Amino acid sequence: MTANANRRDFLKAGAVATATAAATNLLPTAVHAAGGDVIKIGVVGCGGRGSGATANCLDADKAVRVHALGDVFEEKATRLGRNLQNKYKGRLEVEGRVFGGLDAYQKVIDSGVDLVILATPPGFRPLHLEAAIKAKKHVFTEKPVAVDAPGIRKVLGLVDEAKKHNLAVVPGTQRRHQKAYLEVLKRFQDGAIGDVVSARCSWNGSGIWFHRRNKGESDAAYQLRNWYHFVWLCGDHIVEQHVHNLDVINWFLGAHPVKAVAMGGRMGGSEARPDGDPQEVGHIWDHFAVEYEYPNGVRLASYCRHYYGPGDISETLVGTKGKVRTSDKNYYQVGGKDAYSVEKDRNDDLSPYVQEHIDMIASIRSGKPLNGLRSVAESTMTAILGREAAYSGTALTWDRLLASSVATMPDGLTMESSIKVPPVPHPGKYKAV
Repeated sequence: MTANANRRDFLKAGAVATATAAATNLLPTAVHAAGGDVIKIGVVGCGGRGSGATANCLDADKAVRVHALGDVFEEKATRLGRNLQNKYKGRLEVEGRVFGGLDAYQKVIDSGVDLVILATPPGFRPLHLEAAIKAKKHVFTEKPVAVDAPGIRKVLGLVDEAKKHNLAVVPGTQRRHQKAYLEVLKRFQDGAIGDVVSARCSWNGSGIWFHRRNKGESDAAYQLRNWYHFVWLCGDHIVEQHVHNLDVINWFLGAHPVKAVAMGGRMGGSEARPDGDPQEVGHIWDHFAVEYEYPNGVRLASYCRHYYGPGDISETLVGTKGKVRTSDKNYYQVGGKDAYSVEKDRNDDLSPYVQEHIDMIASIRSGKPLNGLRSVAESTMTAILGREAAYSGTALTWDRLLASSVATMPDGLTMESSIKVPPVPHPGKYKAV
């Protein structure tokens, strides 16, 4: 069999898998208007993304009620409750159920909720997913879902557990619920660009927030408050942010990569990556370039950065007859014999951030809950594979890294813990496995 035939078989198999995913994403949306029995939600992680996801869930269904709020910093949970009460009057029922501390997640899960929103720093996600699924709760989980290989193995072990209990587990990979992406996917699966020969994706932006340490603040409290700058909490920006673009490529191809080789580094000298002792400023990188190899030879060029320069958040697949390009600028294009493009009107449909909650709730009400845990775990692992290949300066295979015992979570974590920050990763010295 020729290489081209192998590639066609691979892509056809991917098309079947993604067609199934697309079909489940196009669930009836009447629940948005009508709703039904009350759904009590609990929120774990009340920062920016937790606040956003909670509002999205409330906007998705009139019968949603906020039943419990929890954050390691209780004042964040209190503030979110106050903000929600102002905007969603009568839909907040959290008296006696606003929790703080490292065990706040368990208190929310045990409070009588039906559905848990997990939006803490991703280093905690495997632990929180395990607790929610063990308690037989439906879950909306932000991505990524882990920051290291042991975490990924734990999450993969929960996929069948959630299915056994008929639980919805919907990740915050909102592009999979976005009308224009689904339209482009359909045309892609119908053969608009022929056989895929290569792909490219990027999240090139100017940076992220950074907080200085407060006087007298413990390592644990400081790193939790400044979580984006420490690998054990965020996984680096290739994992925390670029996972979106990597997820789109995996989705369209219906597979995950088998190998990666990469480069990158930390230039520092910016607001997002200030110079100084890693103990005070963090140790994550500000740029990555990764070449991923997919089954049957399809290669993906992946780029992400956090420093000044032209922005680019997009995904491209190149085929024998044309190409697909999607981007955050709401521009979608399928080139080739039957060219198609659309610049989406922002008023054309619901926000995908709301649509993913509509789809989740509709699936729960139908008794056929969505479960996207495996796909988001594989997309997260794709990002971790790229990070570890870059940090170590070696070519890494998926299987070798997935078997790694290297874990990042500090042992015996308390809010007063002293946590020694490793040096900025140095290729040739850093050990990935």
